[in-house]
Amino acid sequence: MTKPQPKLRPLPAFIFMTRWLQLPLYLGLILAQCVYVFHFWVELKDLIGAVLGNEAALQHIFQAVAVPGAPLPEKLNETTIMLVVLGLIDVVMISNLLVMVIIGGYETFISRMNLDAHPDQPEWLSHVNASVLKTKLAMAIIGISSIHLLKTFINASVYDEKTLIAQTGIHVVFLLSALAISYTDRITTLTHNESH
Repeated sequence: MTKPQPKLRPLPAFIFMTRWLQLPLYLGLILAQCVYVFHFWVELKDLIGAVLGNEAALQHIFQAVAVPGAPLPEKLNETTIMLVVLGLIDVVMISNLLVMVIIGGYETFISRMNLDAHPDQPEWLSHVNASVLKTKLAMAIIGISSIHLLKTFINASVYDEKTLIAQTGIHVVFLLSALAISYTDRITTLTHNESH
């Protein structure tokens, strides 16, 4: 027999209800995800078109991977294909990040989704909380930063040393931040377990 839920007083009930104000934010992120899906298919269509010899698609690909100060390539080569594919991977990783924020944030801050019996429930959702979400977001940001850094290193000859050092430094800061978040989460978890 389940214990009846105590009725909240009006002010706490109102304050608790305000969590639903976040719902439009998550719906907005879903729209942003739709934009990323559209962008992914446009880039993929142009890549396939360029491989098949479509001149307009080829020019769009060259513009998409163009680096200021570098001459545009004259034909589709391995480096150009790799840069386009890295751009596609970047879109996928940002999309994964959006899914984590939308589902994890909704589950953590708004309302339970009751997906326990669902066969497609993401593995990470069963133990999600604000701390786990922060760690997963930090790891996703590191992955995205790695792709941008790799794109820069592929075109390293057109960047000055200051830009290369700055981008590498920013990436290292992301790494250190993720380590600090993970370490803090570990200490919090150990302290919580010891208190029980």
